[in-house]
Amino acid sequence: MAAVDSFHLLYREIARSCNCYVETLAVVGAFYTASKAIVFARDCYRLIRLHFIPRLMHNRDLVRQFGEWAVIYGASEAIARAYAEELARHGVGIILISRDSSSVESTARAIADSHGVQTVLVQADFSQGHNVCSTIKDALRNKEIGFLVNSVDLSLDCPQSFTDLPEDQLWDTINRNVTAATLLTRIVLPGMVERGRGAVVNISSGRCCKPTPNKAAFSASTAYLDHVSRALHYEYGHRGILVQSLVPFGVATQQTSERGRLRGSGWLLPEPHVYARHAISTLGISHRTTGYWPHSLQFWLLQYMPEWMWVWGTLILT
Repeated sequence: MAAVDSFHLLYREIARSCNCYVETLAVVGAFYTASKAIVFARDCYRLIRLHFIPRLMHNRDLVRQFGEWAVIYGASEAIARAYAEELARHGVGIILISRDSSSVESTARAIADSHGVQTVLVQADFSQGHNVCSTIKDALRNKEIGFLVNSVDLSLDCPQSFTDLPEDQLWDTINRNVTAATLLTRIVLPGMVERGRGAVVNISSGRCCKPTPNKAAFSASTAYLDHVSRALHYEYGHRGILVQSLVPFGVATQQTSERGRLRGSGWLLPEPHVYARHAISTLGISHRTTGYWPHSLQFWLLQYMPEWMWVWGTLILT
């Protein structure tokens, strides 16, 4: 009996001495929970403000807000092509730049016929270095360029060991994804700065925030577009120039099902024109976005995923 009383007495003494620590931990836990709740509420507000509220507003006059012409590089890609069509729907003239003009000729014709805007084709092979710039400058002379849209070449997104990567493909990755976007931005940006308005949109990939084994060069090129966009935003944003890093995930493929819809289209894989309409609604609101709210959820999960888990998953899938 004495032993039991001694145990209870000892327990009360320990509880009394630890009471201040328990209260401190409770306060810390309350602050942590409150901070996480505030962060979650902030993220929800940003998601609604970026992806839903602009969709409820009336159509903006993009020509008046940014300019009369849009330069599109990479229109052979589904997102860039849909982006060009959406800009044309708002009355913006389209200039398509490609190393093979025949590959986008049908796109230019379809845009002109569907939306009644002017379209211009410019053939430019950036593997020739800065010599190609004179051809582009001549084509853009006396045109008010309001938009520049650069897109990565997804045809280069092929899993392959870096040492097995052919030198030609490595140069293509650098020239098409890095050199082209950099030179075009350098050509177009001075005119935008002079007028005090314009938008540069660099379309890379939602995977740009993680290194991807067996896709080292391509992964690095998407990260380059993301970083240069963000840097230019801080450099020229206060001068009226919107520089946006667009980091999408997948869109539906071009294979059409029996119902006429694009195969694979759905909640996470929107049709290109649906994605483009959402993405353009974010112009002027965010300088870095996925452009589509389900993709924002994917991007959020990817950011918080441990790097070892991402690398392990990509090695298994590729």
